[in-house]
Amino acid sequence: MFRGSRGVAQALAGVFLLAALPSAAVPALAAPTVPGVPGVVGERHPVQTRDPFGAECRTSIHGSHVTAHCFNPYPATDRVRLHIECDRWWDVDADSAPLMARPARTVKLTGRCWKEVRAVWVSHERS
Repeated sequence: MFRGSRGVAQALAGVFLLAALPSAAVPALAAPTVPGVPGVVGERHPVQTRDPFGAECRTSIHGSHVTAHCFNPYPATDRVRLHIECDRWWDVDADSAPLMARPARTVKLTGRCWKEVRAVWVSHERS
């Protein structure tokens, strides 16, 4: 193998990854234009954003036990649920009962598998 082939391979992999990005992920470089008038640059309209929402959740796995702590920094109440996917085919996946994460509060969600845990996530819903 050539001496510099590793660096070339890494550079090519980076180029291919950038080329694979969807066009929405790459910021537009052209200035916005006024519709119907070619060549006239217009103003960007501010993007309308929804009210901030969603508790920040941190999950931890200890053996077959799962814990999630969710803190809600926003004024709207967030209804959170813990979802656990177990690794073994015979082990039953679990979904916790929903808990209301009220503004400026922390809630704790727990669950477990019989054996190994494959995946853990928390879902959010406006209440």
